[in-house]
Amino acid sequence: MPLDTSTYNLALLRIDGRRWNELRQLRAQIRTQAAADGSAYFELGNTKVMCIVTGPSEDGKRRGQLGASSASAAGGGAGAGGNAADILVSVVVGGFSTVDRKKRARSDKRIVELQFTLAKSLAAVLHTHLFPRSTISLSLHILSQDGSLLACLINAATLALIDAGVPMTDYLVACSAGSTSSYAAADESADPLMDLNNQEEQELPYLTIGTLGSTDKVAVLVCESRVQVSRLEGMMVTAADGCKNIREYLDSVVKEKGRKMVEEGAIEKGVSMAMDIDV
Repeated sequence: MPLDTSTYNLALLRIDGRRWNELRQLRAQIRTQAAADGSAYFELGNTKVMCIVTGPSEDGKRRGQLGASSASAAGGGAGAGGNAADILVSVVVGGFSTVDRKKRARSDKRIVELQFTLAKSLAAVLHTHLFPRSTISLSLHILSQDGSLLACLINAATLALIDAGVPMTDYLVACSAGSTSSYAAADESADPLMDLNNQEEQELPYLTIGTLGSTDKVAVLVCESRVQVSRLEGMMVTAADGCKNIREYLDSVVKEKGRKMVEEGAIEKGVSMAMDIDV
């Protein structure tokens, strides 16, 4: 279908043909691993992530082993001692996920930062107090990288936790946003961009925002590049709009999976689990 150029200048299109406020192609699945407590697959453009959730588990021996490996490799554990479940996050980067096929060790600084950010952000939305002296383990596998990596990891983890039935306040969804001009250019008229790919992230300042549900409440904000204050608000608004679009898509994926389970007889229609959740 040809692009309608009557209201949009083709010179303003990005390198992959998108407009400034368009997401790349979304694709997601839940319950991809039958043996896991929860699993999900999330794809945003050419960035592809798979997440597997184990727990909540009260197995003390297993918990101790996981906690030791997480503490040494990532520091990716968050909890409130014995009164709440610990959240252990492990990120595995496939050597084939990038063009240069660089193999990253578990102690890589970038992986450690990702695991710590994921554990902290998930601890803020999960009701871990319902599972004292327990462990919730997340294993995220990066299959392909093309920008917005942290956002994809957060979205995949959210879907997998929903599949595992772990209570949470609402969807935690994330999206990246950038600016059309670098910090050194000092261009006050620079426009924001939604959902940056890898090439755009290498050349432009960007940030990643995670919002709670369909609201504008920011749960995660990561900005690792220099950006002028005058551009920050536009970037944050653009990323929040992208989060709303992603949240609607994830909600449709969950509802579609639930509808199929009812049709297959895996669960009865109208059956719900009664649980007292104190926010």
